[in-house]
Amino acid sequence: MPQPAPVPGKGALLVEDAVTNISSPRRSHGLARQLALAVALASGTAMLTVPGFTDAAYAQKKKKKGEEEAPKQAYTEAFVKAYQPVDTAIKAPGADINALKPQIMALVPLAATPDDKLALGGMLFNAGITGKDYPLQLQGAEMMLASGKVKPEEEGRFNLVAFQLANELKQFDKARGYLQRAIDLNYSAPNTTTSDLQMNMAEIYFSEERFPEGLKYLSDAIAAKKAAGQPVDQKWYRRGVSIAYTREIVPQVYDFVQGWVSDYPTEENWRDAVNLTRNLNDFEGPVLLDLLRLGKKVGTLKEKNDYVFYIESADPRRLPSEVKGVIEEANAKGIIPRGSDSWVDEQYKTVNGLVVQDKAALPTLERDANAPAARLRTVIAAGDTFLSYGEYAKAAGFYERSLSMPEVDRNLSLTRLGIAQIGAGNTTAALETLAKVDGLRAPIARLWSAYAQQQAGGAAAGAATGM
Repeated sequence: MPQPAPVPGKGALLVEDAVTNISSPRRSHGLARQLALAVALASGTAMLTVPGFTDAAYAQKKKKKGEEEAPKQAYTEAFVKAYQPVDTAIKAPGADINALKPQIMALVPLAATPDDKLALGGMLFNAGITGKDYPLQLQGAEMMLASGKVKPEEEGRFNLVAFQLANELKQFDKARGYLQRAIDLNYSAPNTTTSDLQMNMAEIYFSEERFPEGLKYLSDAIAAKKAAGQPVDQKWYRRGVSIAYTREIVPQVYDFVQGWVSDYPTEENWRDAVNLTRNLNDFEGPVLLDLLRLGKKVGTLKEKNDYVFYIESADPRRLPSEVKGVIEEANAKGIIPRGSDSWVDEQYKTVNGLVVQDKAALPTLERDANAPAARLRTVIAAGDTFLSYGEYAKAAGFYERSLSMPEVDRNLSLTRLGIAQIGAGNTTAALETLAKVDGLRAPIARLWSAYAQQQAGGAAAGAATGM
């Protein structure tokens, strides 16, 4: 499938389907179709095991000798008398349900007992299916549930069907009530899980365009799953990301993004996470650099512009070694073949001439930055330089020192301190550091936190397997 073209200065996204529907936030999209449940509307067949109607005369007659007593069912005589001819008419070949509807509805005030209501509810429901009449089906399902006579093992399914019918009729408050009851009953079927039902609960809110409420429901459901030590279905994250991203609902979108890439750290998911974060923000210079650094680590730099913006943000004269590595990667991957872009080639010549002298100046820079009278600019420059050379412990030390100095950009120092701590393998400290970042850099810090958790998980798995 062709991929959308990159937004100038932003990132192209890979995911573009009916589930996530991620693309530029300025484009309008229809709501994604709700998840299909095993029970389908208008299937042409009864969706419920509707209880049969037992003739009152049979139910009340005395048992003969040696014959088991019939189960006692409390039908009223008037209801039975009126019910039977209508039932016969409905079951006749070619019956016109619409024409029979007045006779059907005339039975409602006659249904006085729970058994009357159960039987009539079944009639209404089946007649509604035959006549493709959703309101009649819903009335029947509701009547059966209200009778209190539905078997306990069938109650979850009855509530699920009532939810579907109410939802189809856009009676959303009623639909929520029935769906929640099905969830509370832990209803499931071969093709329908309780997780599917919870996803549909969020979808009700989305159908009403109550997006923050739907996202909160989905977020709470994710938190409950995690608290119970249960896996979270990826489609929960994808749907949350889709809704929050296309409607630019922040910071909720970053909650879902962070959980998504933490639990499902595929290259495609990381690419979407990094690029949607770029698309939702106007990152420039040092801020964009820290996002592109993450993109390089997780393999999301795929376009020429990704590398061009990295080179510009890093600045060949400030971080020549890092820029050199970025250009060489772009060359090696064939994204920017050597000789294909004169500007990139010129930057490469520049950094080649600067790297040797830059390395030679490292001891002096370290000494000056460690001096008691060192200025903030020198300390930050030392942190940035050692970070670019992968000397993470030294970089972390300088960023930590900068945090105690007047006029420091705390969010810059905290972000890069967290990056340095990740590089040094100190995941716990990195997570604590990155959690303190706010403002424009907060979304970037959250992605780095997800990366730190991913790295920690991989290290733990390797230790467990002896790798």
